[in-house]
Amino acid sequence: MLDLRIPSGFFFAITGVILIVVSFTNPHAAMTEANVDLYTGLAMLVFGGALLALARRSKKA
Repeated sequence: MLDLRIPSGFFFAITGVILIVVSFTNPHAAMTEANVDLYTGLAMLVFGGALLALARRSKKA
């Protein structure tokens, strides 16, 4: 059976990378000075990596 952490991990990791790239072209959100795309992209990339690491770890056991 397919482990749902694998496609979910890839989805979050790829979306995080896209947001990080977009954050360099448009660095500020409309109502704030914070670079929301960068912070959200980093969080999504870390979360996707954690899902992929957990899926890989469960296959070894």
